[in-house]
Amino acid sequence: MKKTIVWMGIVMVLAGGAFAEEAASALTSADATLWDLIKTGGITMFPLGLLSCMMVTFIIQNFLSLREKTLLHTEMLPDLLEMMLNKKVREALIYCRKHPSMFTNIFGAGLERCMKGEVDFGKVQESVEEASVEQMTQLMKPIDYLSIIGATSPMLGLLGTVMGMIKAFQTMGSQGMGKPEELAGNIGEALITTATGLIIAIPAMAFFFYFKKRFDKTLATLGRNLSYLFDALETGEKPLTFMDVEALEQLSD
Repeated sequence: MKKTIVWMGIVMVLAGGAFAEEAASALTSADATLWDLIKTGGITMFPLGLLSCMMVTFIIQNFLSLREKTLLHTEMLPDLLEMMLNKKVREALIYCRKHPSMFTNIFGAGLERCMKGEVDFGKVQESVEEASVEQMTQLMKPIDYLSIIGATSPMLGLLGTVMGMIKAFQTMGSQGMGKPEELAGNIGEALITTATGLIIAIPAMAFFFYFKKRFDKTLATLGRNLSYLFDALETGEKPLTFMDVEALEQLSD
């Protein structure tokens, strides 16, 4: 692993030197392509490019894994509620084991405390909370990675800016203003890396807050659904939310 990292560093340095030779001509050319601008950005464009690929990967992963249908499985609620009303804890636990998801894993953790003797719903709640933290930590990782990318990419862009300005001053100190195209290449490296870092950071942070709020809402819905099920197990009565209008009217009478 260490050798691989060393060789990657060597390749990046050599490639950065090769790109630096073409930086001035790429920046001053009227027909400069996107690849030319990337080469102008220098060696820091490599980690910035890696961060941009990671950002897209995590965004797609979060869109797929954080869907409410995938996490909550609300279509299971009627069957599980019927089992709770009939005190069929073992059948409900087997059902959860056969259909693993965030909802069933957390609910199953609570059902495990209901298998022996008299049920202590205080311990059931503790087990549910522990399982919730475990599941939440696992699902929050791809979301937190977006926050890390959003915080890191501007700093990498700033590093490229500093490197470009250092080269610009070195050019001015050694050659004066005789070759403005080389000076323009150095300044271009400084500006392009800054812009690239911000281009990566802005959507990364935007999607981080979007997915975080979306996941918080899912957790709130999950907690409400779990409370319905365990209340039905404890009281033997169907929660009011699942009663139709006629049943509510009869209950009030």
